[in-house]
Amino acid sequence: MTDRKTQLAENLAQVEERIASACIAAGRNREEVTLIVVTKTYPASDVRILHELGVRHVAENRDQDAAPKAAECADLSLTWHFVGQLQTNKVRSVASYANVVQSVDRTKLVTALSAAAVREGRELGCLVQVALDAESGERGDRGGVAPDGIEELAAAVEAAPGLRLGGLMTVAPLAGPYAGRQRAAFDRLMEFSSRLRGNHPAANMVSAGMSTDLEDAIAAGATHVRVGTAVLGVRPRLG
Repeated sequence: MTDRKTQLAENLAQVEERIASACIAAGRNREEVTLIVVTKTYPASDVRILHELGVRHVAENRDQDAAPKAAECADLSLTWHFVGQLQTNKVRSVASYANVVQSVDRTKLVTALSAAAVREGRELGCLVQVALDAESGERGDRGGVAPDGIEELAAAVEAAPGLRLGGLMTVAPLAGPYAGRQRAAFDRLMEFSSRLRGNHPAANMVSAGMSTDLEDAIAAGATHVRVGTAVLGVRPRLG
């Protein structure tokens, strides 16, 4: 194996061990948790190696990096997740390659995604991104809808042609009462997920947890964890 492939294989194995151990500790089956490798700032060559190593879900947060990378890897069987804050002028591009948009946070974005999905003849999975810090009025800069807006936004997604409501996503807040309390933050997200599934039973995806706090997310009940640095290491930004 090349040095890079060996490095990624070792990192993946360590992350897999962490996920498996967290599932055991939580009394969950390993199959209940999907690993999404966040490949932002890393080259397409790394995505190809990850695919060789069995990774099937990758995530990006900037369209200008993601679009050419997805095109270069179009021959691979991958599920592409868009996880960054999305401006409406980038929606048409994102809708051409993303399978899931995890950062839906406003109805204007729902309208734009729906139009783009219909135009592309594709169905986009959508997660409502929840800003947990907005509950206390200390909203940070990571995007998301306030908790009291979840149901309205979810209903808009479910009613929109070309879109499929998948569930909820959050990033552990840096401000407010959940700052530094990842497990409490993810437990709160699970409460919102339970409520959401009352009206939308199929919206059972919960995306939470990253390299530093994936164990807390799995303990709370997350179905998907988004891991970048722990798999790919710290590398210079592209460009």
